[in-house]
Amino acid sequence: MTPLPAHLYDSHLHTPLCGHATGHPREYAQAALDLGLAGLCFTDHVPMPAWYDAPWRMKRAQLGEYVQTVLAVQEEFKGRLSVRLGLEADFHPGTEAYVREVLEAHPWDYVIGSVHYLGAWGFDNPEFVDEYQRRDLTNLYRDYYALVEGAARSGLFDAIGHLDLPKKFGHLDPDGMSALHALDVIAAQGLALDFNTAGWRKPVAEAYPAPDLVRAAATRGIPFVLGSDAHTPGEVGWRFQDALKEIHDVGGEVVTYAGRERQSAG
Repeated sequence: MTPLPAHLYDSHLHTPLCGHATGHPREYAQAALDLGLAGLCFTDHVPMPAWYDAPWRMKRAQLGEYVQTVLAVQEEFKGRLSVRLGLEADFHPGTEAYVREVLEAHPWDYVIGSVHYLGAWGFDNPEFVDEYQRRDLTNLYRDYYALVEGAARSGLFDAIGHLDLPKKFGHLDPDGMSALHALDVIAAQGLALDFNTAGWRKPVAEAYPAPDLVRAAATRGIPFVLGSDAHTPGEVGWRFQDALKEIHDVGGEVVTYAGRERQSAG
Protein backbone atom coordinates (compact mmCIF):
# COMPACT_ATOMS: atom_id res chain seq x y z
CA MET A 1 0.00 0.00 0.00
CA THR A 2 1.31 3.47 -0.93
CA PRO A 3 2.14 5.49 2.20
CA LEU A 4 -0.01 8.55 2.77
CA PRO A 5 1.41 12.09 3.04
CA ALA A 6 2.99 12.30 6.47
CA HIS A 7 1.02 15.32 7.68
CA LEU A 8 -2.40 13.64 7.55
CA TYR A 9 -4.70 12.71 10.43
CA ASP A 10 -7.65 10.34 10.48
CA SER A 11 -10.11 12.21 12.67
CA HIS A 12 -13.19 9.99 12.63
CA LEU A 13 -12.67 6.67 14.42
CA HIS A 14 -14.76 4.52 16.73
CA THR A 15 -14.07 2.00 19.49
CA PRO A 16 -15.87 -1.13 20.74
CA LEU A 17 -17.54 0.96 23.46
CA CYS A 18 -20.06 2.16 20.87
CA GLY A 19 -21.38 -1.37 20.59
CA HIS A 20 -20.86 -1.75 16.84
CA ALA A 21 -17.08 -1.51 16.33
CA THR A 22 -14.28 -4.03 16.80
CA GLY A 23 -10.59 -3.81 17.63
CA HIS A 24 -8.74 -2.20 20.51
CA PRO A 25 -7.87 1.50 19.98
CA ARG A 26 -4.22 0.42 20.10
CA GLU A 27 -4.85 -1.53 16.86
CA TYR A 28 -6.29 1.57 15.18
CA ALA A 29 -3.22 3.53 16.23
CA GLN A 30 -0.91 0.86 14.86
CA ALA A 31 -2.83 0.85 11.59
CA ALA A 32 -2.42 4.64 11.35
CA LEU A 33 1.30 4.30 12.06
CA ASP A 34 1.66 1.61 9.41
CA LEU A 35 -0.03 3.88 6.86
CA GLY A 36 2.35 6.71 7.62
CA LEU A 37 -0.26 9.01 9.12
CA ALA A 38 0.85 11.77 11.46
CA GLY A 39 -1.93 11.00 13.88
CA LEU A 40 -5.52 10.14 14.58
CA CYS A 41 -8.38 11.38 16.68
CA PHE A 42 -10.84 8.95 18.23
CA THR A 43 -14.41 10.21 17.92
CA ASP A 44 -16.63 7.57 19.42
CA HIS A 45 -20.37 8.14 19.72
CA VAL A 46 -21.25 10.49 22.56
CA PRO A 47 -23.29 9.14 25.47
CA MET A 48 -26.90 10.27 25.23
CA PRO A 49 -29.92 10.02 27.52
CA ALA A 50 -30.89 6.41 28.29
CA TRP A 51 -33.87 6.52 25.93
CA TYR A 52 -31.73 7.51 22.91
CA ASP A 53 -30.64 4.44 20.84
CA ALA A 54 -28.81 2.93 23.81
CA PRO A 55 -27.37 -0.15 21.97
CA TRP A 56 -25.42 2.01 19.53
CA ARG A 57 -23.24 4.18 21.78
CA MET A 58 -21.28 4.13 25.00
CA LYS A 59 -23.19 4.66 28.23
CA ARG A 60 -22.50 7.74 30.33
CA ALA A 61 -20.84 5.51 32.94
CA GLN A 62 -18.36 4.35 30.28
CA LEU A 63 -17.21 7.84 29.33
CA GLY A 64 -14.32 7.78 31.80
CA GLU A 65 -13.19 4.40 30.49
CA TYR A 66 -13.20 5.77 26.95
CA VAL A 67 -11.10 8.77 27.94
CA GLN A 68 -8.61 6.70 29.91
CA THR A 69 -8.26 4.15 27.11
CA VAL A 70 -7.51 6.81 24.51
CA LEU A 71 -5.07 8.59 26.84
CA ALA A 72 -3.29 5.28 27.47
CA VAL A 73 -2.88 4.76 23.71
CA GLN A 74 -1.72 8.36 23.43
CA GLU A 75 1.03 7.63 25.94
CA GLU A 76 1.94 4.30 24.35
CA PHE A 77 2.47 5.89 20.91
CA LYS A 78 4.05 9.12 22.16
CA GLY A 79 6.82 10.27 19.86
CA ARG A 80 5.62 8.01 17.05
CA LEU A 81 2.01 9.02 16.44
CA SER A 82 -0.16 11.87 17.66
CA VAL A 83 -3.29 10.44 19.32
CA ARG A 84 -6.15 12.83 20.07
CA LEU A 85 -9.36 12.58 22.04
CA GLY A 86 -12.65 13.48 20.42
CA LEU A 87 -16.31 12.62 20.13
CA GLU A 88 -18.93 12.20 17.47
CA ALA A 89 -21.84 13.99 19.12
CA ASP A 90 -25.43 13.80 17.98
CA PHE A 91 -27.61 16.81 17.30
CA HIS A 92 -31.17 15.95 18.27
CA PRO A 93 -33.45 18.83 19.35
CA GLY A 94 -34.05 18.71 23.07
CA THR A 95 -30.80 16.95 23.98
CA GLU A 96 -28.46 19.94 23.65
CA ALA A 97 -28.12 20.46 27.40
CA TYR A 98 -27.20 16.81 27.93
CA VAL A 99 -24.59 16.91 25.17
CA ARG A 100 -23.17 20.14 26.57
CA GLU A 101 -22.70 18.44 29.97
CA VAL A 102 -20.69 15.66 28.33
CA LEU A 103 -18.60 18.09 26.33
CA GLU A 104 -17.76 20.05 29.47
CA ALA A 105 -16.70 16.91 31.37
CA HIS A 106 -13.34 16.39 29.62
CA PRO A 107 -10.85 18.39 27.51
CA TRP A 108 -11.74 17.19 24.01
CA ASP A 109 -9.60 17.85 20.95
CA TYR A 110 -12.37 17.66 18.36
CA VAL A 111 -16.14 17.27 18.33
CA ILE A 112 -18.11 16.22 15.27
CA GLY A 113 -21.79 17.16 15.15
CA SER A 114 -23.89 14.55 13.35
CA VAL A 115 -27.56 14.09 12.59
CA HIS A 116 -28.59 10.42 12.64
CA TYR A 117 -32.31 10.79 13.37
CA LEU A 118 -35.36 12.34 11.78
CA GLY A 119 -37.74 12.31 14.70
CA ALA A 120 -37.63 8.76 16.05
CA TRP A 121 -36.32 7.26 12.79
CA GLY A 122 -32.66 6.31 12.66
CA PHE A 123 -32.45 6.80 8.91
CA ASP A 124 -28.89 5.49 8.50
CA ASN A 125 -29.58 2.21 10.30
CA PRO A 126 -29.86 -0.71 7.82
CA GLU A 127 -32.52 -2.26 10.06
CA PHE A 128 -34.89 0.59 9.23
CA VAL A 129 -34.08 1.20 5.57
CA ASP A 130 -37.58 0.20 4.38
CA GLU A 131 -38.91 3.46 5.85
CA TYR A 132 -37.47 5.28 2.84
CA GLN A 133 -40.27 3.75 0.74
CA ARG A 134 -42.77 5.76 2.78
CA ARG A 135 -40.95 9.08 2.57
CA ASP A 136 -40.91 11.87 0.02
CA LEU A 137 -37.20 12.44 -0.60
CA THR A 138 -37.51 16.18 -1.20
CA ASN A 139 -39.21 16.65 2.16
CA LEU A 140 -36.82 14.20 3.84
CA TYR A 141 -33.76 16.15 2.75
CA ARG A 142 -35.39 19.48 3.59
CA ASP A 143 -36.10 18.27 7.13
CA TYR A 144 -32.65 16.72 7.44
CA TYR A 145 -30.77 19.84 6.39
CA ALA A 146 -32.88 21.95 8.73
CA LEU A 147 -31.45 19.81 11.53
CA VAL A 148 -27.94 20.20 10.11
CA GLU A 149 -28.42 23.96 10.25
CA GLY A 150 -29.55 23.59 13.86
CA ALA A 151 -26.40 21.63 14.62
CA ALA A 152 -24.25 24.30 13.00
CA ARG A 153 -25.94 27.07 14.99
CA SER A 154 -25.83 25.19 18.31
CA GLY A 155 -22.27 26.20 19.13
CA LEU A 156 -21.55 22.66 20.32
CA PHE A 157 -19.48 21.31 17.45
CA ASP A 158 -16.30 21.89 15.44
CA ALA A 159 -17.44 20.16 12.25
CA ILE A 160 -20.55 18.65 10.71
CA GLY A 161 -20.36 14.89 10.21
CA HIS A 162 -21.09 13.06 6.94
CA LEU A 163 -23.03 16.00 5.49
CA ASP A 164 -25.30 14.13 3.05
CA LEU A 165 -25.79 10.97 5.13
CA PRO A 166 -29.37 10.17 3.96
CA LYS A 167 -27.92 9.06 0.61
CA LYS A 168 -26.21 6.11 2.34
CA PHE A 169 -28.46 3.42 0.80
CA GLY A 170 -28.75 5.15 -2.58
CA HIS A 171 -31.62 7.59 -1.90
CA LEU A 172 -30.15 10.71 -3.49
CA ASP A 173 -31.28 14.27 -2.89
CA PRO A 174 -33.60 15.16 -5.80
CA ASP A 175 -33.27 18.90 -5.27
CA GLY A 176 -30.03 20.03 -3.65
CA MET A 177 -31.07 23.52 -2.60
CA SER A 178 -31.45 22.65 1.08
CA ALA A 179 -27.90 21.32 1.11
CA LEU A 180 -26.55 24.56 -0.33
CA HIS A 181 -28.44 26.60 2.24
CA ALA A 182 -27.01 24.40 4.99
CA LEU A 183 -23.52 25.04 3.62
CA ASP A 184 -24.17 28.78 3.83
CA VAL A 185 -25.01 28.37 7.53
CA ILE A 186 -22.00 26.11 8.17
CA ALA A 187 -19.73 28.69 6.54
CA ALA A 188 -21.28 31.56 8.50
CA GLN A 189 -20.76 29.66 11.76
CA GLY A 190 -17.12 28.94 10.96
CA LEU A 191 -17.42 25.15 11.08
CA ALA A 192 -15.53 22.53 9.10
CA LEU A 193 -16.91 19.49 7.27
CA ASP A 194 -16.08 15.87 7.99
CA PHE A 195 -14.83 14.48 4.65
CA ASN A 196 -16.02 11.00 5.42
CA THR A 197 -14.63 8.23 3.24
CA ALA A 198 -16.98 5.59 4.71
CA GLY A 199 -19.50 6.47 2.00
CA TRP A 200 -17.25 4.64 -0.45
CA ARG A 201 -17.89 1.48 1.60
CA LYS A 202 -21.69 1.92 1.61
CA PRO A 203 -24.34 1.09 -1.03
CA VAL A 204 -24.20 4.65 -2.42
CA ALA A 205 -20.46 4.12 -3.15
CA GLU A 206 -19.77 7.84 -2.79
CA ALA A 207 -17.94 9.71 -0.04
CA TYR A 208 -19.70 12.21 2.17
CA PRO A 209 -20.08 14.93 0.97
CA ALA A 210 -20.79 14.28 -2.72
CA PRO A 211 -18.37 15.87 -5.21
CA ASP A 212 -20.72 18.75 -6.07
CA LEU A 213 -21.08 19.56 -2.36
CA VAL A 214 -17.31 19.36 -1.87
CA ARG A 215 -16.94 21.99 -4.57
CA ALA A 216 -19.73 24.12 -3.11
CA ALA A 217 -18.16 23.91 0.36
CA ALA A 218 -14.69 24.83 -0.93
CA THR A 219 -16.18 27.81 -2.76
CA ARG A 220 -17.61 28.99 0.57
CA GLY A 221 -14.25 28.61 2.30
CA ILE A 222 -15.35 25.65 4.42
CA PRO A 223 -12.37 23.39 5.28
CA PHE A 224 -12.44 19.61 5.49
CA VAL A 225 -11.35 17.19 8.22
CA LEU A 226 -10.42 13.76 6.85
CA GLY A 227 -12.15 10.84 8.51
CA SER A 228 -12.53 7.18 7.66
CA ASP A 229 -15.38 6.59 10.14
CA ALA A 230 -13.48 3.39 10.90
CA HIS A 231 -15.26 0.74 12.94
CA THR A 232 -12.42 -1.75 12.46
CA PRO A 233 -8.64 -1.14 12.36
CA GLY A 234 -8.55 -2.14 8.69
CA GLU A 235 -10.67 0.88 7.77
CA VAL A 236 -8.24 3.48 9.14
CA GLY A 237 -7.18 5.93 6.42
CA TRP A 238 -9.66 4.40 3.98
CA ARG A 239 -9.12 5.90 0.48
CA PHE A 240 -7.48 9.04 1.83
CA GLN A 241 -5.52 9.50 -1.41
CA ASP A 242 -8.82 9.71 -3.30
CA ALA A 243 -10.21 12.10 -0.69
CA LEU A 244 -7.20 14.40 -0.97
CA LYS A 245 -7.46 14.52 -4.75
CA GLU A 246 -11.15 15.35 -4.61
CA ILE A 247 -10.57 18.15 -2.12
CA HIS A 248 -7.49 19.62 -3.78
CA ASP A 249 -9.03 19.47 -7.26
CA VAL A 250 -11.58 22.09 -6.16
CA GLY A 251 -9.15 24.20 -4.14
CA GLY A 252 -10.33 22.90 -0.76
CA GLU A 253 -8.35 23.00 2.49
CA VAL A 254 -7.67 20.06 4.84
CA VAL A 255 -7.48 20.81 8.57
CA THR A 256 -7.33 19.00 11.90
CA TYR A 257 -8.30 20.01 15.42
CA ALA A 258 -6.43 19.91 18.71
CA GLY A 259 -7.87 21.34 21.91
CA ARG A 260 -10.93 22.39 19.86
CA GLU A 261 -8.65 24.69 17.83
CA ARG A 262 -8.31 24.36 14.06
CA GLN A 263 -4.91 23.49 12.63
CA SER A 264 -3.77 23.31 9.02
CA ALA A 265 -3.11 19.80 7.75
CA GLY A 266 -1.68 20.67 4.35
